Amino acid sequence: MSAAGLPLRIAAALCLLALGGCMVGPDYERPSVALPGAFPGAVPADTASNAVDHEWWQLFGDPVLNELVGAALESNTDIAQAVARIEEADANLRVVRAALFPEIDLSGNANRTAFSNTVASPPSPGTPSVRNDLRLVLSSSFEVDFWGKLRRASEGARAQQLGTRYAKDVVTLSIAALTTQTYFSLRSLDAQIAATRGTLTTREDTLAIVRRRAEAGLTSDLEVRQAEGTRSDAALQLDEFLRQRALAEHLLATLTARLDLALPPGDIAQLPVPALPPAGLPSRLLERRPDIRQAEQDLITANAQIGVAKAQLFPTITLTGDFGGESKALAGLFTVPGRIWTFAAGLSAPIFEAGKLRALVDVQYARQRQSLASYQKTIQTAFREVSDALTNVRQYAALENDAQASTDAARAALRLANRRYEAGYSGFLEVLDSQRSVNAAELALIRTRQNLLSAGVDLMKALGGGWEPEQRAAQR
Repeated sequence: MSAAGLPLRIAAALCLLALGGCMVGPDYERPSVALPGAFPGAVPADTASNAVDHEWWQLFGDPVLNELVGAALESNTDIAQAVARIEEADANLRVVRAALFPEIDLSGNANRTAFSNTVASPPSPGTPSVRNDLRLVLSSSFEVDFWGKLRRASEGARAQQLGTRYAKDVVTLSIAALTTQTYFSLRSLDAQIAATRGTLTTREDTLAIVRRRAEAGLTSDLEVRQAEGTRSDAALQLDEFLRQRALAEHLLATLTARLDLALPPGDIAQLPVPALPPAGLPSRLLERRPDIRQAEQDLITANAQIGVAKAQLFPTITLTGDFGGESKALAGLFTVPGRIWTFAAGLSAPIFEAGKLRALVDVQYARQRQSLASYQKTIQTAFREVSDALTNVRQYAALENDAQASTDAARAALRLANRRYEAGYSGFLEVLDSQRSVNAAELALIRTRQNLLSAGVDLMKALGGGWEPEQRAAQR
């Protein structure tokens, strides 16, 4: 074995020893969270859907909505920021993984030195008064990861990188849901504006009738003032709905990065009832939620940091070496006589640090328990959100039927009140009460429809973007 090859063989042996060395700290195991096997409640079989595509907003069959959500997912600044965080995490992961490999640097220098022969200790005879010193060296340093500190750090960085990807999925799902909810709000306001304009027209017609009756001496000025007041109330209500619609349109413009967005009126009644999941939907589908996956990656990161902190309690082994050439002439740098090399191994171990390192281990254990509690809370919150959304979908569907019946009854009562008033069988107060009842019932019906559609969006979001049959989900 040559002397020059000995350092390389020693370094290779130590690298193999490091790779096969132990890793201090606990290995990650997914904690169990007690949940019921299925979400509570069932839905009618004829309204259940066996699967929902991840582009769940297309279920509503509205091309304008599809275009708005597509634009939001492509151009929204929150998503762009989340993508940049992924790129940052990718770069950090490469930085951490680079520590597992030796670092090699190239250095060179050239010196020309002149010596004086008149100093107190003159150089030995034959030493030139001017000499050159050229050096070109490859230097390397490497920390032997015998205790797994660097591998644990890489494990944590990898979890952080995955966490940013899931965080981006959280933002994407939230933006899609917010865009859809805002669109439903705008369409609800369109319907309320149309209903209020109809109410305003009705009250203007009523005001004209009351004025003619007053001019004929069949009624008093009080009824005229009452009719004028109800007409003004409808106009005021219309102005408020127009203001709210403008704000909803502005929000959609910001979400889609189309600041000059202008949407024509639409009809919320044309949007279909959202798809419902089949009965007995398994609660383990919550694992597809990106916020739960992100919380688990945070837990993995905290678990890996325990190993990093524990490794600080043990000795640190480092290897350093130089290999190159030194000569007084450039040509001699690459010859055997000009070859130079060094190899060194170092070891450092903590002796007394007043318990600081063990305290840092305790810090990481505490952070791991915090991440565990956050992970469990995220799962529990997700289960509640799905249960709430299922309840809201069922109840709003029932409320819509009741609201429709209430609206039909109010309209019939208004027709009768108008006939009785015009025939002189009842006072104007009955007409006013009936008009208010119709207005309130029509707006309640529209808002119930909006709430039903919004509850469907909440369900899609709570399930992480829809659901799949158990067999297909198991194949993923």
